[in-house]
Amino acid sequence: MQFRVLGTVAAVTDHGDPLPLGPAKRHSLLAVLLLHPDTAVTVDRLTGALWEEEPPRHSRTVLQGHVSRLRALFTEYGAAAQGIELVTQGPAYVLRLPGAVVDAHRFEELLGAARSLREPGEAVSVLRDALALWRGPALAGTVRSPLLENAAHALEELRLAAVEELAAAHERLGEHGAAAAVLRAEVAANPLREPLIAGLMLALGRAGRQSDALDWFHRTRRLLADQLGVGPGAVLTDAYTALLRADAAEASVPSAPVVAGTGAPPVAAPGAAVTPDPPAGPAPALAAAQLLPRRPRGFTGRERELAALDRATAGAPGPIAMITGSAGVGKTALSLHWAHLRHADFPDGRLFVDLRGYSPAPARDTAAVLREFLLALGVPAEGMPGTPESLGARYRELTGHRRMLVVLDNARDSAQVRPLLPGGEDCVTLITSRDRLGGLVASDAARPVPLAALPAAQSTALLAAVLGPDLVAAEPEAAVRLAELCDGLPLALRVAAARLATGPHRGLAAFAGELSDEHTRLDLLRVEDTGVAAALGLTVRQLPEPARLMFHRLGPHTGATLDTCTAAALADCAPAQAAAALDQLAAAQLVVEAGPHAYVLHDLVRLYARSLTPGCDRDGLLRLLDHRLHTLLAASAAAEPGGEPCCALPPGARPAVGIRTFDDRAGALAWYSAERDALRGAVEAAAAAGLHDRAWRLVLLQWPLIVWQVRDGWVPLLERGLASAELDGDPGGQSRARALLGWVLSEEGRTAEALVQLERAPELAALAGDTAGEAIARINLAVALTRSGAAEQDGARERARDLLVRALALAERAGHTETATLAHQHLAHHLLADGSPAEAASHAARGLALAPRLAAPRRVALRTLYGRALAATGRTGEAVRQLGDALREARAHAYEEGEKAARSGLAALGVLTDR
Repeated sequence: MQFRVLGTVAAVTDHGDPLPLGPAKRHSLLAVLLLHPDTAVTVDRLTGALWEEEPPRHSRTVLQGHVSRLRALFTEYGAAAQGIELVTQGPAYVLRLPGAVVDAHRFEELLGAARSLREPGEAVSVLRDALALWRGPALAGTVRSPLLENAAHALEELRLAAVEELAAAHERLGEHGAAAAVLRAEVAANPLREPLIAGLMLALGRAGRQSDALDWFHRTRRLLADQLGVGPGAVLTDAYTALLRADAAEASVPSAPVVAGTGAPPVAAPGAAVTPDPPAGPAPALAAAQLLPRRPRGFTGRERELAALDRATAGAPGPIAMITGSAGVGKTALSLHWAHLRHADFPDGRLFVDLRGYSPAPARDTAAVLREFLLALGVPAEGMPGTPESLGARYRELTGHRRMLVVLDNARDSAQVRPLLPGGEDCVTLITSRDRLGGLVASDAARPVPLAALPAAQSTALLAAVLGPDLVAAEPEAAVRLAELCDGLPLALRVAAARLATGPHRGLAAFAGELSDEHTRLDLLRVEDTGVAAALGLTVRQLPEPARLMFHRLGPHTGATLDTCTAAALADCAPAQAAAALDQLAAAQLVVEAGPHAYVLHDLVRLYARSLTPGCDRDGLLRLLDHRLHTLLAASAAAEPGGEPCCALPPGARPAVGIRTFDDRAGALAWYSAERDALRGAVEAAAAAGLHDRAWRLVLLQWPLIVWQVRDGWVPLLERGLASAELDGDPGGQSRARALLGWVLSEEGRTAEALVQLERAPELAALAGDTAGEAIARINLAVALTRSGAAEQDGARERARDLLVRALALAERAGHTETATLAHQHLAHHLLADGSPAEAASHAARGLALAPRLAAPRRVALRTLYGRALAATGRTGEAVRQLGDALREARAHAYEEGEKAARSGLAALGVLTDR
């Protein structure tokens, strides 16, 4: 399977046949996910991409429906076998896929490869292959939302850069006519893009067609005046001047960047404002300063970030790019690698300083840094200015007319950086920091280049670069697991590789097994004075007090996602205070902002927070568990409106400080799904701490998701919940756990095991005085008996009916509407199977009368049963109406199983439906 975004968005088979993606919004959803592969894209961001204006109230449901259709399409065409998977991760979706299956990824790889080639003939071949991937305007066929339009514009800018580099490669081969032909087609489509036109003029001049070249200048000058009311910029006037001097063979665009490593003559970058040469006259004597450390060894991947740095440092005068990211993510390595790749762009030198903003040593003094820079620039010690202000003035003067790179590594804040910014418009400043440096963005138009953890493929490539490819190739699955345990942090991966390379002989799988133990993982990721904990400690030490206190309270947290309400419970503070502290942690790159009031806390960061609290923070754990219980009660009420809670809060539970709200069933189920791993971790933490009264409730309150995704491996969790209910000595909890466990076992086809659990559930509920629990236990036991292999010969069906009748009576007597509706549903199903359609229709109708306040799947199931029962009694018209209503409601709520059942009922009546 291949994906295309360079043209109409499409998914095609390996034979080139397009997959039926459906409407424009589904094309748009796929496009956004393809533009951010292996990255969590939030529901809010996707919603913004799918609607041009304010999205409707049901946008989340529509989005989930499109996701469901894409997943079904991927399954139908065997995408999983190619490593393609669309998964839910927190309040977001992730499209996991090999980069090579996306045409934009292949295009960027080819463009990067061409830039590294010294032979122009090879570069021409590679660039032509890259441009051949384009089949029209990028992201065609998608919604015209700002997000997608901006992405399409960025891709188009990259394509034009490739066109200009292809023309430059032809020029180096002496193929001036070919260069002109390449540029002419683009000029026709971009008649106001001055760098393209300047390149075309110079190519025509070198090809001996000077009059044509000058004609393009005058034509463009008139067009600029007519349409924009401006004259030609420097890039055009310089080309025009060179042609008038009849020096076309030597002419070039003065300050356009050279493609790194190619030795190409300068060609203007897309959108670049080209500055004329400085005025003639004496210039300050200046050495070609070289303070840059050596190129980092074993550097791998980061193609997207390198391209982002190219974009961030092109076009604007005196550009400032900021690489921001967490401790150990590889900011310094990326900055040095890029600086070495682009060395030819900076003929007047490259300056570098570690500002020690996050370091055990004191931060660098600004005056001392300026003296180092001036010495490197050739200022003698005896001529050094005496005050910080004069040092800065001299530094800006010397860099004012030079093309230099200044790398300011490990910056603490914007104030530390500003005095070190160079003075020239042709100078590029590259900054690395663990802080987002928003002040520098506001005051100096700095452009951030965020650096995240390495994806799995690049992580394993880094391991291979350090350990050797053979070792990684021998244990590929273990290498991927090792990368996951290191959170994709280059620092952690390098430390792990160092341990493997220098320690006793052991394979990757064995070491990954050791790292799986959370209690020892941080210790294993330390070699001498280098390690993840040490790097994180330097960040925490620099935090403002509220953020530092918050970080120390995060240890008991059991998941990757964190919202402000959960943080408030952990820190025992108000949600507003928690939100402010989390914003500070996000600024320091210790948590990652994933959406409004939502953050991601990576495992290594969480483990470090836990290590700061000696022993078990039992109070913090209790606050977390009780907060989870309050939130689960709210989620289950939204997921199953009209239902009764399956349990109450335990005695002594702390009151809720702030609980997130759920707008509807879809939102609640999405939260359940996103928090599944974190909730399992909370259950394990509660059981390990002996808090069994919390542990079994945490399990049972997940029942809406368990029922919705019943065949999704819930048995171990339910067995853990049952064990805790038994240790807590609570018969009601034991009954509910056995009833739910038995239901899941029955749905998995493990009927004998199900009956073992379900036979004991009703008596335990009666012992606890839990009328609704007893009714549910009887319903689940009845269903399992009906499914048992010996149902006919041992009277199981008769017993099942009696159980359902008794369950209905119990629910009605106690006034439990949701349980009574469930009993009516199963009685209708049972009676219909037993050949009593009139009674079945009666129970389905009574259930529907109770169902308006209940969740849509329950109504769909009852309406489908009612339609089938009516059909069996000969009331075909009414049956078609009921089944049609069931089909429409199932579609509206993206309930695929209900849609399938309703469609099947209609097909049995000869009614065809569109899919």
